Amino acid sequence: MIILKHVSFSYNNTPVLHHIDLAVKKGEMVALLGPNGSGKTTLLKLVSGVLRPNWGEIHLDGSILSQIKRRKVAQCVAVVPQQFSMPFAFTLGEVVLLGRTPFHSLFSNDGEQDHRVVQQVIECIGIAALKERFFNELSGGERQKAILAMALAQEPKLLLLDEPTAHLDINHQVEILDLVKSLNREQWLTVIGAVHDLNLAALYFDRIILLKEGRIFDDGPPAEVLTEKAIEEVFSASVLVTEHPVTKAPHILITPKGYTG
Repeated sequence: MIILKHVSFSYNNTPVLHHIDLAVKKGEMVALLGPNGSGKTTLLKLVSGVLRPNWGEIHLDGSILSQIKRRKVAQCVAVVPQQFSMPFAFTLGEVVLLGRTPFHSLFSNDGEQDHRVVQQVIECIGIAALKERFFNELSGGERQKAILAMALAQEPKLLLLDEPTAHLDINHQVEILDLVKSLNREQWLTVIGAVHDLNLAALYFDRIILLKEGRIFDDGPPAEVLTEKAIEEVFSASVLVTEHPVTKAPHILITPKGYTG
């Protein structure tokens, strides 16, 4: 689905990513983990085509990403951003309908197929009852579901998530990731997400890519990547890694500095 070959990127001559080699297969659910400034969001922007690498190549579905027209990329790749603001008084339904934009020519109108897809998506997400509510009047969790619905209205093959559960309470965090996981399994949707919460990443993602200072530190299943030694080296944090009693996924417990018991 997506291949990065020796990809490097800099902002104003400040290196952010160094020689990234990465391949994500169709149907994988991959988490990008690392401290702030490690390159997670930049990597997502490169994969989405918003940024172009200073060095190396990115291939999407067998074609060089930079050579694909933006509309075609948007018909294949959808992004759920970390922040999304709506300056106009749009309803939830109208916001989700924006996801159909890549399928329109400049002056074309929304058609029956567009409205059919939107209705299917909001029913899938479970927000049909909120369709006529103004987006800016929704709660944080409801807005995040609407943004996810807008991305899914693009009917993407690849879904990119940039901190999808940031600023949400635990109930909405679980709801959002449950939805994404079910789409990954049922529709074979490829997912790459930048995540801060190590425990959520271990619970929901099958593969972890651990970034440190713009380089891939480790890559593999959660149980192999999220070790006490790796977390301490990457995050400079003292932790205890145990096994989740239900899912058997790694469960990370933070140990305060200076704590002696």
